Order: sequence, then structure tokens, then C-alpha cells
Amino acid sequence: MIDLAEHMNGKYIPTKEIADRQDVSLKYMTKIIQVLTKSGMLDGQHGKGGGYKLSRDPAEYCAGYILRLTEGTLAPVACIDETDCKCDRAYECRTRPMWNELDKLISEYLDGITIADLMEGNAANNYVSDVVRNNALV
Repeated sequence: MIDLAEHMNGKYIPTKEIADRQDVSLKYMTKIIQVLTKSGMLDGQHGKGGGYKLSRDPAEYCAGYILRLTEGTLAPVACIDETDCKCDRAYECRTRPMWNELDKLISEYLDGITIADLMEGNAANNYVSDVVRNNALV
């Protein structure tokens, strides 16, 4: 997404070009692009001059949403993701509340970062610093 944003010029960018710049396989990049296109985050065009481009301004894309879309979950442990929990003790686990809170912090942090922020090098919003300062043990 950052690559597409940095190379926005109104034209469609071929998948191979993106994969080459990002040093990933064409097969892997194709899978990611399919997910992003299906979700409406990218516009695609087939044929000569075809490829992909962002469907919106980079400031309108949330890093957390993109990661959840492409990775499935951001949960730090499997028992937080209700659909993937295989632990018989998950509902009586004493550390599960801690993992739930960490999951919320991760999501809130990543949801506060846009593609535009990443392009500008402003990914380190003050969210983590504020949370640490407000919850510091003394």
C-alpha cells in the first residue's frame, strides 16, 4: 500500500513492478493484491496498461485495518481470537485479560496510523508513549 501510494501518478501499476520493488514473490504479491482489491481498497484494471492503484487518498487508509484484512488477526496469542482458540482453559485463564488488553492496545495504536503517516515517517504517534506514561508503575 505504501509502495502504491509513493508511486501514485494516476496510472495503474503492474503487480510484477510492485513485487520487484518490494522484493517479494509475484505469487505472494498477487494474493495480497487480490484481498485488497476485493475489499475495495485498490482499483484494478486488466490488460495492457493494467495494474492496480489506490482507490482513495493515503490518509484514508488505516494501518490496523489493512493488517487485519491481510493477516486475519493482530491478536498476540491465539486464545484472543475467538475463531482460532484451541485452548480448553481459555475462559478460566488468569492471563487472558492481560492478553485482551494488549490486543486492544495494539489495535488502537495501529488504527491511529495511516498510510500517509507511514509515507511521512510519522508512524510513531504518541499513543504508546502516552499509555506507558499514564500506566507507569512507580
